[in-house]
Amino acid sequence: MRNTLTLFSSTDDVTSHRVRMVLAAKGVAYDLVLVDPANPPEDLLDLNPYQSLPTLVERELVLYSPGVVGEYLDERYPHPPLMPIDPLGRARLRLALVRLEQDWVPQIHVATHGSKSQAEAARKRLRELVAQSVPLFKVAKFFLNPEISLADCALVPILWRLQSLGVALPKDGKPLEDYVNRMFRHPAFVRSLTDAERKLRDLPA
Repeated sequence: MRNTLTLFSSTDDVTSHRVRMVLAAKGVAYDLVLVDPANPPEDLLDLNPYQSLPTLVERELVLYSPGVVGEYLDERYPHPPLMPIDPLGRARLRLALVRLEQDWVPQIHVATHGSKSQAEAARKRLRELVAQSVPLFKVAKFFLNPEISLADCALVPILWRLQSLGVALPKDGKPLEDYVNRMFRHPAFVRSLTDAERKLRDLPA
């Protein structure tokens, strides 16, 4: 049993980064345990049958799905809220999170760890997804919401990695470019970065 909030996280992974950004947005103090996925520590093996990252531990509670962890933290630490108060807005953001998890995140993993041909196909798909998303950033200051939300916490770590993967923003994507520059300066995002993630690209001036 761990008395303090503890996050087992990889040093450079979009799903771990997502949860670290939620914690940073909430201003929650926690113990960060950086883990090599190829050589997980014994206590993680005991806590999580899937040995997956991120894994959040608080006393007897163990959570290990980034979506579950994010919503738990939003309810456990309600200020500032990271979900809309209305059911329609919450459902819309949950669907956006599903799209990110099923469409975007796998492409990031393949572009990072796949073979040369697999990585190139993943980069091509990411360029398509980025181009298709541009109109969404005309809707609100943040991603589909007037305030920062769990969806931003999932999306911004993905966008941070695009440059290092050779995926450029579209030339006609000014709303997305403005969003990216604004979010990369956001204090919660800056605090969420590990040393390894800081080396992926430069923060905007």
